[in-house]
Amino acid sequence: MQADYVIIGAGSAGCVVANKLIVDGKNSVVLLEAGPDNKALSLKMPAAVLSNLKSTKHNWAFQGEPEPYLNGRSLQHDRGKTLGGSSSINGMLFIRGHAMDFDGWRQAGCEGWGYEDVLPYFKRMENYDAGGDAFRGSGGPLNVQRASFDNPLLKAFITAGGEAGYPLSDDLCGYRQEGFGVLDSTVHKGERWSAARAYLDPVRNNENLQIVTKALVQKMHFEGKTAKSVSFLDQFGQSKSVAANKEIILCAGAVGTPHLLMLSGIGPRKHLDQHGINIIAELSGVGQNLNEHPDFVLKYKCKEPVTLWPKTRIWNRALIGMEWFFKKTGVCASNHFEVVACIRSDKGVEYPDLQLTLSPIAVDDQTWAPLQEHAFQIHIGLMRAQSRGRIELRSSNPADPPKIFVNYLDNPQDRDTFLKGIELVRELVRQPSMAPFTGDEIFPGNGAQDADSLDACLRDHIATQWHLSCTARMGAATDKGAVVDNEGRVHGISKLRIVDASVMPMVTNGNTNSPTIMIAEKISDQILGIPTLPRIEAEVWKNSKFEVEQR
Repeated sequence: MQADYVIIGAGSAGCVVANKLIVDGKNSVVLLEAGPDNKALSLKMPAAVLSNLKSTKHNWAFQGEPEPYLNGRSLQHDRGKTLGGSSSINGMLFIRGHAMDFDGWRQAGCEGWGYEDVLPYFKRMENYDAGGDAFRGSGGPLNVQRASFDNPLLKAFITAGGEAGYPLSDDLCGYRQEGFGVLDSTVHKGERWSAARAYLDPVRNNENLQIVTKALVQKMHFEGKTAKSVSFLDQFGQSKSVAANKEIILCAGAVGTPHLLMLSGIGPRKHLDQHGINIIAELSGVGQNLNEHPDFVLKYKCKEPVTLWPKTRIWNRALIGMEWFFKKTGVCASNHFEVVACIRSDKGVEYPDLQLTLSPIAVDDQTWAPLQEHAFQIHIGLMRAQSRGRIELRSSNPADPPKIFVNYLDNPQDRDTFLKGIELVRELVRQPSMAPFTGDEIFPGNGAQDADSLDACLRDHIATQWHLSCTARMGAATDKGAVVDNEGRVHGISKLRIVDASVMPMVTNGNTNSPTIMIAEKISDQILGIPTLPRIEAEVWKNSKFEVEQR
């Protein structure tokens, strides 16, 4: 088997690249995906997020290593294992990140990745149901829906933000990210709109594209420093190989990409020597610089019967499921993350570093079962954690999952930022608009007020937002920690490119699916030699008094 391009991983990035490389009819592509097709009904229903995460059919469900600053807890890191990858099982939240995230990429040595460089690609990929403008796109393959809701609790959350002195934003992907506003989601006509729906479905029958599912890649093979082929096990466990005439493009994600690089002999020499793997290229940054968005949840009793709890009772679940099945409307047509706040934790912080999202139902941390009462929870996401982790080999056997060390709270600044976030949420729920809804604090509770008590809560309850990234980051060849150049080409290796969230120099201030798709759009043009889209100079809002004001 051979093709011009072999793409490893049909996730958010791989679907984009496959689409772009065959549209002109000049290239053949083999797309390898370890998981099955994305035909399951649960992958289409927006409200089935937790069901998808509990199953391992479409989820790698990687088990992290014991976290030293979380009392040795091991967290599960969910990653999509199906066509569409994580975009087929994620929470569908669509936030691009702040303009200063991308300007930070450029300042870190990634020329061509500033905000004015990436904005045209964000616009090109998007079909925003609220219409296009200077910041938003229309007519693109990725359908993006602006949340529409009538729940008074959600409305109170946004109003309370204004009462607390925060700005309100008409569009968190537009002129003003900072503030309280409505969330966008990759939902279309009541169904999840994954990267597979957006990019792969339109070209599935293209004669130049061969999609191979249930293909477990073993390693990449080289002649000298040139990538040549990929070996994999098919769905029957038979060993197969596919050669790439032009390039191998690695789109396996922030966990899978460094894992495959190291299995194939590209990575830190000492670590590969420990596992008896011959070195093809010594790149010390492979698997390092792991970024993540840690998550902490506050839970409150709700004094008004406006939460989703009654809908989860067994006699109601069948009714709402039938409504979605026949009409694609109702409770099951939403991901139920419809309002958000992007705020700064303190004065002196230049742009938002906290993301607050309200869920109109509270669940048990371990089982995710709904609490049996009217309750809601507010998630605090740490958007620019200072702690860094790593991905390592468990063994040289491709069937063995890699080791994931996130090192949550390794940097004391992360702990301090979380404590500020808890204080800010507690202030928010006391605002006039939220007060009629906010009952007793279920968790952490009135008994957890001092720093020591809250520290214990953080260690026992910090969770993941499943935004692992930056493990094969972009940078110049002179940058010892960089793995790829500004076009995704692996340093020191010919005909091997990486296109996924692992190439981010640092994680964006928001959910990572949207910028991952943007990266794939942009690098696809570079692969094809297409001139980059004209830059868009767009002014964005920033608090000019940030040095002395928290809001």
